[in-house]
Amino acid sequence: MTLALVPPFQDVRPAPPRPALRPSRALPWLLAAGFLAQAAARFWSAWARTAPAANPDETGYLVAARWLAGGPGADLSGNTLYQGGYPLLLVPAYWTSHDPATVYTIVMVINALLGAALFPLGYAAARRLGLARRPALPLAFGAASLPATTFFGAFALADAVLPAVVLAWLLALDRFVRSGRTVDAATASLIAAYAATVHTRGMVLLAVHVAALAVTAVARRRRIRAAWPGCAAGIAGYAAGAALNASVRAELYPGGARDLAGILESRLTTVPGQAWALSGAAGQLWYLVVSTWGLGGAGLAAVTAMLLRRRAPAADRLMAGVLLAATCAIAYASSAALPDEHRVGNFAYGRYLSCLALVYALAGAAALMRAGMRTAIGLAAASALLAVVTGLWVAAYAGARLRTHTFIAFDFPEVTFLAGDRGALHLRATTLAACVLLCGLAASSRLGRRQAVPVTAAALAAVNAAALAFALGLPARRARPAPPFPGPEAGGVVADRSLHWAVRTALHHPVWWTRVGTVDIRDGRPPAPGVCTVLVPLPDGRPPARSWPARPAGWRPHEERTWSIGWVSWHAPSCGDADQ
Repeated sequence: MTLALVPPFQDVRPAPPRPALRPSRALPWLLAAGFLAQAAARFWSAWARTAPAANPDETGYLVAARWLAGGPGADLSGNTLYQGGYPLLLVPAYWTSHDPATVYTIVMVINALLGAALFPLGYAAARRLGLARRPALPLAFGAASLPATTFFGAFALADAVLPAVVLAWLLALDRFVRSGRTVDAATASLIAAYAATVHTRGMVLLAVHVAALAVTAVARRRRIRAAWPGCAAGIAGYAAGAALNASVRAELYPGGARDLAGILESRLTTVPGQAWALSGAAGQLWYLVVSTWGLGGAGLAAVTAMLLRRRAPAADRLMAGVLLAATCAIAYASSAALPDEHRVGNFAYGRYLSCLALVYALAGAAALMRAGMRTAIGLAAASALLAVVTGLWVAAYAGARLRTHTFIAFDFPEVTFLAGDRGALHLRATTLAACVLLCGLAASSRLGRRQAVPVTAAALAAVNAAALAFALGLPARRARPAPPFPGPEAGGVVADRSLHWAVRTALHHPVWWTRVGTVDIRDGRPPAPGVCTVLVPLPDGRPPARSWPARPAGWRPHEERTWSIGWVSWHAPSCGDADQ
């Protein structure tokens, strides 16, 4: 967060003198109305969603929330550890209902409310970026609806809340850097610690936060007394979060979670690994630019210029350094730890930096509006250059793999909109479309002072709405998901060890009444007492009745399908009629 976020090497747009602003009585009401409008729009966009689709991620968070609420857990061994910070926010959903569809709807409400907090937070950020009250309000409202901050809110994912958490942390840290107050240091530390509890990206933020506290304390010795309580608050918050995540790991990952640290170490210590990490980081920066319609690139250029400006206030330079350090560290570390899943998203991925997209979009928009003509052109050119260079880097490193690897539209919500294609990645077309949008937004910011802000904010909001509708397929009909299998929702449920992981994972959420256990049907032993349902794989061409040769007498099969994966649910006669 910087106050004068305009590159120093060119002109600044002149501003007519205006009287000192007095507190507006309407401001709280405008912020409240904007918050409610944001929440309503976000919930409407997620209204059709009644069950998790982005697995295993969504199921990992939902199951953790259910267990934290006192319900049954699940065995997620071998998956990435889905940390407990976000599920902690979803616990009220499981206190309210046990019905999976109802729970999921409540989760969408929680996501909408937490995501809507980006509007007042964005307004505060815009004010600190040098915008006056009147332009800050509409611009913050339009920018808060970026797909990077709204798309993941339609899923039970930590990315639904991370943008608000990150922006709140930056605002609190900025206030401490400028005021030196203990309460600001403690607030920023607690938010950073919570971010580390939510996702591993939060560990990067926490490390950057500690470094910022140290730099502030060394540069201004009077702030050492305020920094120490801040460090203590951060340590306490991190310890509590670590304890929570340790409990989640022990309960839900008895066989261990995916070793991302091992992947990270192997990448950092080899030349091919470094090439992978650096190229992936470049791909994330490319995505950050195009997913914010070029505004993020302008913001990156403005923040970098502020960091390099020797005459800039120390607080401005420090916060610019914090933002850039967090951005580069997240992009590099997340790419290095990302397993090779033969997905196009391995080379250009936007989800990990989506938590910073709003910050850079606001920084870019504020810089364009406050800058003179030459500076605005320079910012737009820098953004386009960054998109072209990083895009070429991705194309050169990935090569034919961009065409042969699996393309998943979920990984590219903004990109599919820009290219008009949900089936493939088009680097050149996407980059060109983002640059065209940036030129339009930059041109609108050059209008008269009374027209520039409303036109730019309205254009930004319109593009955001169109992109979100395209990515989510809106409008969509709401449909209640079918039961996971026929029969009463009671009794024990076990899955054969050879059942495909995708089927097992997809069943953890709808099977709300018990923990799905594991069994080996090849040993010939009957299920344990109390088990009513046994899930077994169904190889292609085999009839359901032959999927479990050693079944006890009276058990009846029911063929199921999850995507193209065949499986059979066997039901005990003593647990009710499976055909009801």
